[in-house]
Order: sequence, then C-alpha cells, then structure tokens
Amino acid sequence: MPRFFAFFPGGLPGFGLLLLRLALGLATVLQSFEHIVAPGPLTLVFGLVCGLSLASGVLLLAGFMTPAAGVLVVTGLALSSLPSATRPLFDSRLAAIFAAIIGTAISLLGPGAFSLDARLFGRREIMIPPSSRRDL
Repeated sequence: MPRFFAFFPGGLPGFGLLLLRLALGLATVLQSFEHIVAPGPLTLVFGLVCGLSLASGVLLLAGFMTPAAGVLVVTGLALSSLPSATRPLFDSRLAAIFAAIIGTAISLLGPGAFSLDARLFGRREIMIPPSSRRDL
C-alpha cells in the first residue's frame, strides 16, 4: 500500500483532498443506496455495480485504500453504462463524467493527511537511541 503514494499532504492541500473524497464518497454512497432500495427490477449486473459503488464510497469516506477505491468508483461508473445494467448509477451523464474525473484525480493524488491511510501508512518518526558503546 505505501507504494501507491509517496506523501500525505496536510494543511490546505490535505483539506482539499478531504473535500474531494467526501464529495465523491457521499455522492456514490447516496446514489447506489437509492438504486438498491428503489422499487423495480434490479438485475444481477446492476446489483453488483451498486454494491461495488457502495463499498468504494464507504472506503473513500473513511480514506482507506483510497487509490483503489477511486479506481473502483470509475469501474462502477463504466459498468453501469453497459447495456446490461438497467439504469446508470448517476442520473445525468455530466454527473457521471465529473465523478469519473474526481475518482481518477483521487487515485492519482492519494488520500491526504486526513485519512485512515495516513494513520496506517503515513510518515513515522524513528528514534535512534544514543550508542551505549564508549569510544576507546
């Protein structure tokens, strides 16, 4: 996991990444949940797409496995546009394009300092104790 990204920006850039993650994660969770509980036919393919999108939205909200979650959002959007899916995940094509762009940006930029990824895989301070051996 640490190989996906080299740093976890804090401050305003980290806050900007947090806003991107929250916006895409919340929109994805709400849209997929709305489709799951909506009356009408739910095909197997679209059910899997909704489940995948719901899981990736939750991962984005938590900031865990963020690059993979961004890729999963884009994959879910692509799969929901297939003819076998009964309806697209987002109501408008423009919203789906914006979600795909934000998902790609999150995958490339990483989670930021305000995420679970930063807690688990972030920078560590290594303390080297003084040498107990005396110079002769």
